[in-house]
Amino acid sequence: MTSVAALATSAEAGPWAALGITPARALRVLGMRRSGNHAICNWLQRNAPEGAALFLNNCRAGADPLRSFNGLEVSGARRGEDLAAAALEAGQGALLLVSYEDSAHSQFAGQRSISGPVPDAAFDHEVLIYRSPLNWVASLLRKMQDNPSLSVSDRTATLARALATYGDHLEAVEMAEARGHVAICYDIWVADEVYRARVLKALGLPLRDNALGAVQPYGGGPTFQKDAIDAAELTPTDRHHAMATDPEYQAVLRLMALDLRLMAQAESLFPADAARLLRIAALPLFDAEVLQ
Repeated sequence: MTSVAALATSAEAGPWAALGITPARALRVLGMRRSGNHAICNWLQRNAPEGAALFLNNCRAGADPLRSFNGLEVSGARRGEDLAAAALEAGQGALLLVSYEDSAHSQFAGQRSISGPVPDAAFDHEVLIYRSPLNWVASLLRKMQDNPSLSVSDRTATLARALATYGDHLEAVEMAEARGHVAICYDIWVADEVYRARVLKALGLPLRDNALGAVQPYGGGPTFQKDAIDAAELTPTDRHHAMATDPEYQAVLRLMALDLRLMAQAESLFPADAARLLRIAALPLFDAEVLQ
């Protein structure tokens, strides 16, 4: 991004000197794809301390977020790639959101920050967005099935990698309170305005707009309700019902039921999903004679 390349970072002036503004608060947001990341980031922008926000979407893990973002917004309005102009528009005291998808701190084994040259201490809060396993897998799989260029093998390989990262992410969620991080469960967030208000308080943000807002267009928008405009129309906690008879979905759930770490995490965070997976694990396998 050529406009960012022209900016020089000054360590003496602080980690955000290259922006040309000093954010009131800087939040780093991590979440798996299809977990409500953009809906929550839009809501956070609408509750910015000074009423303005700068959002760097889907930054590349391990790299400088000011040079590796994939999408830019000012107070919820999408902008081009000129970060300097966007920062100037947001102004002094804006809320800064830096987001990452399908990444976890543990993948770097403490060797460097997930934000590259920007230290962890530059962020006022670490925000971890997570979604129930059955609904998350349902949404991710259906999204891939809508892409005719992806074969069953392609989808299986992507899901296997995603499940490993999802486990790392849930591990971080389980340790969030002890580490002083703020975890947001999308399934609860979308259904409970009191929960949303509590999250804002935990992040030190004012409650300006606690609605779910408009449907966000990133990633093609909602997987199942493509014509929805208002996020209040969505039913994201029912996705596992919509995919219940899909053979690929059933196969993935069988694999999940065999993952002891994931099952323990589900029992801790989503006991209803854990119970469903346990029932799946107890189902009979095919007879050995099938392989003869």
